[in-house]
Amino acid sequence: MFGLIGHSTSLAEADVATVRLGFPEYSGHGLDFWCGAPPLLADKVRVTSPTGNVIEGQYIDSCFLPEMLTNNRGKTAVRKVLNAMAQAQKCGLSITALGGFSSIVFENFNLSRMRQVRNVSLEFEKFTTGNTHTAYIICRQVEEMAERLNIELSKATVAVCGATGDIGSAVCRWMTSHADVEDLLLIARQRDRLETLQGELGRGKVVDLEEALPQADFIVWVASMPQGVQIDPKVLKKPCVIVDGGYPKNMSTQINHPDIYVLNGGIVEHTIGIESQIMQIIGMAEPARQIFACFAESMLLEFEKWHTNFSWNRNEITVEKMEKIGAASIKHGFLPLLPHTAA
Repeated sequence: MFGLIGHSTSLAEADVATVRLGFPEYSGHGLDFWCGAPPLLADKVRVTSPTGNVIEGQYIDSCFLPEMLTNNRGKTAVRKVLNAMAQAQKCGLSITALGGFSSIVFENFNLSRMRQVRNVSLEFEKFTTGNTHTAYIICRQVEEMAERLNIELSKATVAVCGATGDIGSAVCRWMTSHADVEDLLLIARQRDRLETLQGELGRGKVVDLEEALPQADFIVWVASMPQGVQIDPKVLKKPCVIVDGGYPKNMSTQINHPDIYVLNGGIVEHTIGIESQIMQIIGMAEPARQIFACFAESMLLEFEKWHTNFSWNRNEITVEKMEKIGAASIKHGFLPLLPHTAA
């Protein structure tokens, strides 16, 4: 049985979600309440592969909220993720994905040093960040949109915002060696990390966001931001494809322009369907079919019986691993979300 560890994108969303999930006692309280709330076994999930295999899993809400990171409650965020992981292990789940900020908190606070959670000794091989599948799906979204718009990637400029993160660096590796884009623009907060990545790739331009936006045919947003950023569509190239892979979404601006395509990045559609409540509650356009690619990674690992932390640590995702999880993704009926069904 697989597991999914997730969270709401805001306090307001959490109040609504807990009522719909059958936990009304969690609704209507402030941030202090959520800081003390234990993880919830909130939903059951069932997936059927085109191969005929059927798997079942559990969705665990960690009761983490992004506001905890913007209110100097980092220790609380750490405790939330560790408690949810301990809950998953106590449930006997074979492989569990750390969704959204769960994986970011794990990486940024180096939780691999904190194996003991009360009476539970965490077995990290039973957890995956899901970042390899997310990076693969984002890259496929870029490639398929390029094909639709008759844009040759070998002549295109791709900007990656959050390039030094786990997903961002993987996207850069794919765009360098697999897609072979003409120009790769590297954007992140820490210049020393950007220069290290540039050296590893053997290419790419380190630029700031303002310089990158007017040049890019494709913009991949995978920065770890609790709140979205505002973008003036007037500065963007036309046509331009924006793949927003954040959760919460990196972009707070609603862009309505016929030549600017904004995709929900890192989302997959399943060819048969996924039985659960949670995707409807978080507002997926087609909740019976759509799910986060990081969550789908734990499903793929369960289907294939690869009960291991396929995605782990920072900046260790290789193109070969992306290809491997991508082949499993196709085999078990997961497709990149594209605009005809995008939310």
